[in-house]
Amino acid sequence: MIKSARGLAAGGQPAAHTGRVPPAAVARLPASPGVYRFRDARGRVLYIGRATTLRSRVASYWSDLRDRDHLAPMVAAVARIEAVACDSVHEASWLERNLLEAGLPRWNRTPGGQETVVYLRLDTRPAGPGLTVDYLSRAATRDVRYFGPYLGGLRARQAAAALGRILPLAYAGAQLSGAHRDLARTRGVTGADRDRIARQLTAVLERRPGAVAAARRELEELRDRAARALGFELAGRIQEEIQALDWVTEPQRVTRMDPEDAEVHGWAGGVLVRFVISGGRLCEWSQRACGQAQAAARLAATPTGWADFARRNAELAAGLAQAPDGAPGPDGARSTSPLS
Repeated sequence: MIKSARGLAAGGQPAAHTGRVPPAAVARLPASPGVYRFRDARGRVLYIGRATTLRSRVASYWSDLRDRDHLAPMVAAVARIEAVACDSVHEASWLERNLLEAGLPRWNRTPGGQETVVYLRLDTRPAGPGLTVDYLSRAATRDVRYFGPYLGGLRARQAAAALGRILPLAYAGAQLSGAHRDLARTRGVTGADRDRIARQLTAVLERRPGAVAAARRELEELRDRAARALGFELAGRIQEEIQALDWVTEPQRVTRMDPEDAEVHGWAGGVLVRFVISGGRLCEWSQRACGQAQAAARLAATPTGWADFARRNAELAAGLAQAPDGAPGPDGARSTSPLS
């Protein structure tokens, strides 16, 4: 039961929605991050959203909408659910942003997300090495490299601060002031450590699992040490920095600096899913009924690195399309288009 657009129905009870999406479709969604899409009975896209947990987020539309009761008319029109399972919340955030920038459905209010796009700039030049946040990425040089892009300037700054606690590259510079020289001495860092620290930072920012896990362990020890010393404010700040480091190091492939162009296909259960990557951004997602033989050439042309992503999302699409009490598409074939 959900509230209507005006709140409660007569008698003070929540008004029931009239949407045709069955509970079986919601139950088939995974408990993972991702992007979901609602369509009406004519196949038109009503809304695109992102979720930390797809199943619970989508199910919330068919419970009490609370402060979202303005969405009740939309929920009543939903006839089909589609979803893409992502490898992280950050990846889901980027995918939602890319899709909304490509086209804005009726019930979405803004194109793309509200987070700022930023990069982490790793400068290893002897005079002034360091890790900083930048709003633009430029061509890499031998001594300056950019990582990202990332959504959220605050998270990026917190991640840089976290890495600065355990890998203080800035203190390995050759032109430190007197105060900074004292701090470098206190932390046991000299110019001879510059290359080693830069390599360790690079490994973390390249998302190498061992390097990320080691950095996280060091930060957790600093957090716990601060808590034991009753420095709860510092412990809380470090915990926020750990979460920010997770954000910038968790898997994220749908928006990259590499200007890749590709078409990615996955097939399962009679459903062909297609993703279009343009300039490094996955910006188009569609799916349609298709026989396995007809899909074979497209599957063979899919880049190897995308094959697993495409396959599991085709399996998800097929599961949602075949929910026992689900409704087929407007042509009876469960076909869809990007933002028709």
